[in-house]
Amino acid sequence: MNAISLQEARAQAAAMPLEQIDLSEPELFRSDTVWPYFERLRREAPIHYRKDGRQGSFWSITKYNDIMAVDTNHAVFSSESSLGGITMADAPPQMRRPMFIAMDPPKHDEQRKAVSPIVAPGNLAKLESLIRSRAVAILDSLPRGETFNWVDKVSIELTTQMLATLFDFPFEDRRLLTYWSDVATTIPTPDQVGGWEKRDAELRKCLEYFTRLWNERVNAEPANDLVSMLAHSPATRNMSPMEYLGNLVLLIVGGNDTTRNSITGGLLFMSQNPDQYRKMRENPKLIPSAVSEIIRYQTPLAHMRRTAIADIELGGKQIRKGDKVVMWYLSGNRDDEVIENPDRFIVDRARPRQHLSFGFGIHRCVGNRLAEMQLQILWEEILNRIPQIEVVGEPERVASCFVHGFSSLPVRIPS
Repeated sequence: MNAISLQEARAQAAAMPLEQIDLSEPELFRSDTVWPYFERLRREAPIHYRKDGRQGSFWSITKYNDIMAVDTNHAVFSSESSLGGITMADAPPQMRRPMFIAMDPPKHDEQRKAVSPIVAPGNLAKLESLIRSRAVAILDSLPRGETFNWVDKVSIELTTQMLATLFDFPFEDRRLLTYWSDVATTIPTPDQVGGWEKRDAELRKCLEYFTRLWNERVNAEPANDLVSMLAHSPATRNMSPMEYLGNLVLLIVGGNDTTRNSITGGLLFMSQNPDQYRKMRENPKLIPSAVSEIIRYQTPLAHMRRTAIADIELGGKQIRKGDKVVMWYLSGNRDDEVIENPDRFIVDRARPRQHLSFGFGIHRCVGNRLAEMQLQILWEEILNRIPQIEVVGEPERVASCFVHGFSSLPVRIPS
């Protein structure tokens, strides 16, 4: 698919037969032209079946309340990795990695509980001053009067430093975490020769590195880092290597991609909506509300997938056992039947936390408060330290229907 304008996308989305709409096409996300397709499906086919699309056959759930119905019904809509897991792409069976987000109760609950102390209120309070000192150091080191990539120098750097702390990972190697996160979320295309095998080989290097850390931690006293928590918890200490890798990938992606893309999206939205940025600058008490709005408006994970384990009717459509069901959080967060003026970026919304970006039900993001805290601290320090940040070029977006993110945002701080 060649790059097209949003106006051309509107015309194509309106003219295309409904059954041909394929939301798994990555170019729709790279070119930021997926919106008219979501609008049409919400209006005409909120429970939509695409047969033999780019990622196989699947149901698309595009409205807020229907997504909630799927996300909260884990008895019918399974996350199990053996059935396909949580992303639309179907990895070869031998490369499906168990991880607690891709498990159903009771195992999901037990493994999630093993790592949840890392984001308990007491631990978050301890991390706050560390995050602030790092945010200050990063912002103060940014070049003045020259163009640089905000994604690399701020979004990735702040979140990767945080990940290294959570894992107690060697700080000098922290960019490996960024690399493995990108590898894990890059879905090989069906026509890519050896794509899944190459991806698997790179992730095995991640497992090899983290196995050394496991062996150090399992033979030491329990400590307050994720590797130690996994090594010492009864629910996870006997994991297979592949299950360990699955949970590592989950924690790396969950702690990296989502926050980093909201950091980038937030700056872009403030640049595009100077009235809202001015409103926040004049009243910094709006920062928590603005952070929630950034997370809604960005929706850093575009979808989550489930697999039906029983026949069920949803919105008048018959979903069969074994069907792939995709919840489009990105679309649900723009549903005007639930969210007022959803296509507008508004930093002082009446209900700013009403969004689907963290998921819902038992799989709701375990690190949501940490993500919000990093964003809040960063914006507090931007307002304190940098009067103006200019976006000086178009963002480069990731060609992915899963991670809704950026590879580049050129910006300039006037000297």
